[in-house]
Amino acid sequence: MEQTNGTEVTEFILLGFAGQHKTWHVLFMVFLVIYVLTLVGNIGMILLIKTESSLHTPMYFFLQNLAFVDLCYASAITPKMLQNLKSTKKSISLIGCVVQLLVYGTFVTSDCYILAAMAVDRYLAICNPLHYPTVMSQRVCIQLLVGSYFMGFLNASVNTSFTFSLNFCKSNKINHFFCDEPPILALSCSSIYFNIMLLAAFVGFNLTFTVSVIIVSYIFILAAILKISSAAGRKKAFSTCASHLTAVTIFYGTLSYMYLHHSTIESQEQEKMASVFYGIMIPMLNPLIYSLRNQDVRKALKGVGKKCF
Repeated sequence: MEQTNGTEVTEFILLGFAGQHKTWHVLFMVFLVIYVLTLVGNIGMILLIKTESSLHTPMYFFLQNLAFVDLCYASAITPKMLQNLKSTKKSISLIGCVVQLLVYGTFVTSDCYILAAMAVDRYLAICNPLHYPTVMSQRVCIQLLVGSYFMGFLNASVNTSFTFSLNFCKSNKINHFFCDEPPILALSCSSIYFNIMLLAAFVGFNLTFTVSVIIVSYIFILAAILKISSAAGRKKAFSTCASHLTAVTIFYGTLSYMYLHHSTIESQEQEKMASVFYGIMIPMLNPLIYSLRNQDVRKALKGVGKKCF
């Protein structure tokens, strides 16, 4: 249904991927498997950290919440995408679109700040080990976590409210597989200059601030590790950071490409692929990264396996 002047939009059509009508059954099975693995991996990580007393440390407190955030923003978009792959209408209500953008934006932004908090935690653990238990207390961990969720909700609520205060009269067809802000703004017949500047300001600040915290933390971490005399000590220190660095590189690389590059018609399908990667693939990969590259998690998993079998 095309929208004309004076017609109020009550639903949007999610166009999804180019040519998906020919391969929808393949896409459906692939994304279903990915989503099931995401559920199993992140819920498993949350339960493992909750039940294993050896993992009751600030590092794993943040990792547990990272798994929760990944689970939430993947669940905000994947079930609806799976439904639309099988449906001929491929629609989402206006309210559903608002909720999807709000939830997705909140948890993706929170993910950035939790990754930054994890970098600070690693800095304190390696550079100030004697003061680490007192500085990174439970109260400080909770404050950092609350701050992460607050910044996520602030970013999402402000951008979502300004986005859906616009008039949509060009079309109700969103050239994406979920309600993301750039393709929604493209449908407005109002001036979107302020919205683009607002989005750029929020995304720019969130990325710049959290990346700066991560980079500065790892500069100090690297300097501290290079001062360690034994090779075994350096290897152990590096191993505690390897999984976090891997997750940070993958997440920020795709997120920066999606929101900070100049969008063109030719790049829209590439943007969708980038969205698939950071919106659907990364929540599945993070539990694998932290379980395969983290000695404490592997040890805890072996302990659980022995208890079960």
